[in-house]
Order: sequence, then structure tokens, then C-alpha cells
Amino acid sequence: MSQFPPVIRVGLIGYGFAGKTFHKPLLMAEPRMRITRVASSDSEKVHADLPDVAVDVDPAILMANEDVDLVVIATPNEFHAPLARQGLLAGKNVVVDKPFTLTLPQARELITLATQQEKLLSVFHNRRWDSDFLSVKNAIAGGLIGRVTHYESHIDRFRPVVRERWREGNKPGAGLWFDLGPHLVDQALCLFGLPRAVHADLMMQREGALSDDWAHVVLEYDRHRVILHASMLVAGGVPRFVVHGERGSIIKRRQDEQEAQLLADMLPGETGWGHDPDPLYAYDENGSEQEIPALTGDQRRYYAGIADALTGIGPNPVPPIQALAVMAVIEAANRSAFEKKSVGLDLTKEEMIAWL
Repeated sequence: MSQFPPVIRVGLIGYGFAGKTFHKPLLMAEPRMRITRVASSDSEKVHADLPDVAVDVDPAILMANEDVDLVVIATPNEFHAPLARQGLLAGKNVVVDKPFTLTLPQARELITLATQQEKLLSVFHNRRWDSDFLSVKNAIAGGLIGRVTHYESHIDRFRPVVRERWREGNKPGAGLWFDLGPHLVDQALCLFGLPRAVHADLMMQREGALSDDWAHVVLEYDRHRVILHASMLVAGGVPRFVVHGERGSIIKRRQDEQEAQLLADMLPGETGWGHDPDPLYAYDENGSEQEIPALTGDQRRYYAGIADALTGIGPNPVPPIQALAVMAVIEAANRSAFEKKSVGLDLTKEEMIAWL
């Protein structure tokens, strides 16, 4: 993977919300990368932002082109696996937006194929570099509250009207759990490793909902519990993180602001990028409150890590085995909600060892 030109040429497939809002600006912020082609049915939309980039209607044309070293897939979820497979077979390195795939067999097939093709395969778990998560992670790692006994992570929104878009439809890969669940799960696994079981409740709460818009998932560990929650009917008042331990508690009230900054057309790296004015609150055994400044978030680190991996100077920032584990939890939660009981992860012993 070290035989790369000075600039890694990127083909971006999909120019909807994920492609335009996240991938395009973060790719452009990495000096070792350049977007050379975009696959989209709306060339005017692409050229309004990227006037000098070639636009292909068919992703196959993009993947067959010699001026693409890395394919980034930012399409609706149901197309992640087939397009990633097509990219790997075309001899390209591949980044897939979350969720990795819709099923574990699809994820396993892609991992095997990437190994056979000797190509990089990675999943865009960008929320590892959010200010809120980094602040909580740092406090836990530093032993601020001792051994964790209770970890609660919320991504809640207030969108009472169901919108006409694929994420809220009834096609495969739609729904809040497939949308926000991968973020919540990936962060939890980064902190605590693989759970022994998953217990989940998924439901549709809004009038006219076509897929789940409320998710409450508990990851079961031997001596602590992880609660992951997402809803589309929360107007406010719920902290982003609540963590209790043997020596105290920490609360992070507000979420990372990088998505809001991107939506406001702030360029990654500009003054104030990733700054989080909301502190972490820590409470000791006496109930005394301490304010700890939040760490700065920086999702640019994902594509910097991809560039490092492709040029042979660093590891893959999100190895596919880690994304496979996230999919195992996503799938276990879906099964648990259907069967109304706790279920284990459908991972082999070899996969669990590889994850470690």
C-alpha cells in the first residue's frame, strides 16, 4: 500500500447528505487527498461545489477509471455492500460510510475479499473524534471516577414530522437504529470491548412512521451496563453522556458541534473548528462538582489516518474487524427486539480474537 502517488485520488460515490456534508469537506481538508471523480445523478449539484471534478452517472464508470485510488461510498445503506464489493473487485481501496453493511454475512464477505485483493477496507466511524466522546473517554481512561458501573449515551433529536427520505422509509437499512446505532455502538466498543449479550427495544413512535424512530439498547457486561438510546421525539433536557463509577460520576450535557459547523459551511480546520464550549462535569463521592474543559474534536483525523494507512506510515483508523463487531451488535439488537430477550453476538471465536 506504500506505492502511492504524492496525492491519493478519491472517487466519491453519492452526493447526498453524507457525501456533501461530511465526506467532501473532510476529504478536501486532507492535503494528501484529492477528489477526482464523483458518482451522482445530479451533476449540477456536484459542480456547484466541485466545478473541476468529473461526474459519472454510473458508479461502475468511476470505479473503472484509472484516476481513482480510493473509493468512498456515501450512498443509502442498502447499496454499501454491493458497491464495496464492486470497488474491491475493481482493484480499488474502499471506505464505506456507516453502517458497514446490512448483515454480518455481507460484512464477512467484504473482509475476505479485501484480504484477497490486498486492498484497504475501512468504515467511516467519524464519531470517534467527537469532542464529547473524546472528553468522556479521557476522563474514564484517567481514572477520574474509578471503575465504570453505568455508561449511558444518548443521541436524541426532535423531528416530530416524518420526512420523505430513505433514512425514514421502509426499505432495508432504514430506521433510526441503522442510522445512529453504529455511532453509539462503535463508541461503546472502543471504551469497553465486546459485550456478552444485548437487550434491545425498538419501536415507531411518530404518526406515520415507516421504520423505527426510537431505540433503547442495553449492552450487558459482567460488572457494568451500557445504555444506548436514540429518539426522534426529544426536544431537550437529556445529557449526551452520563457515566457512573465507583469513585464518582461524569456528565457531558451537550454534543459535539462539528456537524453543526459543517452544516453552517465552516471548513474543517478553520478557527474554532471542533471547539466545544460545554465542559465535562465531574462529581466526587461528596457530590462536589468540578468543571473540566472539553477536549477539541477533529473528525479530520479519520481521513488523515486513511492517508497514513495507504502510504504505509500508520494503521487503518477503523479496521474492518472493528466494523464487523459493530454490525454484530446492531444485528443482535434487531434480533433481541424481535425475540423480546437478551441475545449474544453472532461472532466466531476467531473473530473475537481478531477484534482483540
